[in-house]
Amino acid sequence: MILRLLKWFWQPTARYTWGAIFIVGGLAGIIFWGGFNTAMEATNTMEFCVSCHEMEENVYAEYKETIHYENRTGVRATCSDCHVPDPWVHKVTRKIQASNELLHKALGTIDTPEKFEDKRLTLAKNVWKAMKESDSRECRNCHSWEAMSSTLQKRRAQKRHIAARAENLTCIDCHKGIAHRPVHKLLDEDDDPYDGKADKRRLMSKAEETRIKAEREAAKAAAAAAAEKAAAEAKAKAEAEAVEAAKKAAEEAAKQQAAAATAASGGASAGTGSSGDWSAIKSTEITLFYPGQASIEWVFNGRDHGGGRAVRRINDRCQECHKGEEADMGAKIVSGEKAEATPIPGKRGSIPVDVKAKHDGENLTLRFEWPDVGHTPVPFADGGKMDPENQIKLAVMFDDEAVEMAGFTGCWATCHHDSRYMPDAPKADALAAAGALGEVINLKDGVTKYLPDSRSEFEYKGKNGKPRGAWDKLIDKADMDALREQGAFMDLMRYKSGSEKAESGSILAQRLLKYADNISASGSLKDGKWTVIITRPLKADKPGGVSIEAGKTYTMGFAIHDDYTSARFHHVSLEYKLELDNPEAEINVVKQ
Repeated sequence: MILRLLKWFWQPTARYTWGAIFIVGGLAGIIFWGGFNTAMEATNTMEFCVSCHEMEENVYAEYKETIHYENRTGVRATCSDCHVPDPWVHKVTRKIQASNELLHKALGTIDTPEKFEDKRLTLAKNVWKAMKESDSRECRNCHSWEAMSSTLQKRRAQKRHIAARAENLTCIDCHKGIAHRPVHKLLDEDDDPYDGKADKRRLMSKAEETRIKAEREAAKAAAAAAAEKAAAEAKAKAEAEAVEAAKKAAEEAAKQQAAAATAASGGASAGTGSSGDWSAIKSTEITLFYPGQASIEWVFNGRDHGGGRAVRRINDRCQECHKGEEADMGAKIVSGEKAEATPIPGKRGSIPVDVKAKHDGENLTLRFEWPDVGHTPVPFADGGKMDPENQIKLAVMFDDEAVEMAGFTGCWATCHHDSRYMPDAPKADALAAAGALGEVINLKDGVTKYLPDSRSEFEYKGKNGKPRGAWDKLIDKADMDALREQGAFMDLMRYKSGSEKAESGSILAQRLLKYADNISASGSLKDGKWTVIITRPLKADKPGGVSIEAGKTYTMGFAIHDDYTSARFHHVSLEYKLELDNPEAEINVVKQ
């Protein structure tokens, strides 16, 4: 049988033997396959991808500035790693689809930066759609759920990945714009990013972006120079005043030397006032950070804040993701890199505050301590001080779970995009034309803090250029009174160093504050450290107050205006849960 097959194999046809045909055909197949595969792989290289100027001048230039190009581990993801499937069938399919791209290359559809930007969102949506349909297969060339170590991730990454797995999301659902310009920020949250439809919305040109960046850098440099000059002048003035004060002190000391000696030998020492003994009370270190123009609308909007959906849908607390990141966030914002249009050169981005709390069964006493860092002049304020009468102000808010939003956002529930110094703050003519509204809330100094519950609408998206916020959408008086009756307001108290007095009030339709007889406060700056102590009754005896009782949980947030600042130029805390005599509470109010 074998001999017959061999005989047939070498039996000649009209011109060649079958064996020769098979051998030559096999060799030809190997050569063809090798050549085809070599050519296929050649089109998967970075060099091939950037051989077109459309890619080299646009997406490649952007990619080189991202972590996929250069990172601490030395791993580089090339174009094909993200845009060409690894399985053979899918790879060939993708190459066939690429013929359409070659056609448009020949037609010059995106052969200029302007044309490319006009088509960028459409092109991006095509890629997102393909990645969504493939369950982000190309991302999984390097990343996988199984290989992730949650212990090496930040809190917010852990939270988002847990939620993503639970909701069966895929990589591209959250990581659009990871390697190129953030064109996804053009989309509204109601838009479907995977519809594959043409979309003419576009980002500003790179030239315009570069120009604006240069202008900001120039303005920042000018502001820094002005601040440096103002600081030098302030230092010279302070030195002169110190010399004069030293002279007067020496004269006074000489006059009272005898009386001082007598007092030292027979007098009594001064008491410590109402502050009492704090040594036995455990402190909580809370990092306050500079928030810039990050309003509650900013927090809710996914285009600004990646965690917006989690905050809106499942009421994720700010602490869930950002506890431990406060200093980094503050440094980023105070520099003007994000959410700040008018940075103050030299201003610190965060303040570490040591907080202690105690009660005696009738009164709650809070003590705050933090380091002072000297004066940093504000370039846009006369004399470099926005509030020259008050070197510092400290405000504390409480909620007893009557304000739902405050439970997970803290004092952000009162901070809005249309408040003073914020991006959508109404102009003077709009405030003047407010009519009857101006008789209900005080608009003399602009829009202050308010709760969304006090408004009939709450615009956080800013779709089609619509102002964000709701300053002029006040609900009617009956509904407002009902909210007050339910206790749906923020209890507020504030210490001002210039007056050495405490203010008390509330926030609902607006911020209401006045000096309070039932709240005491004191503050001092000694050895480079501020200490502020505030005491208030546990039981509220006036409308707009929150009574603090055992067994209940309260949301507390506080802010410090340091260095003579005012309005939004403060440092704020995340939301903290306060309880009486509960060692497990984030802030435990100890009985003493």
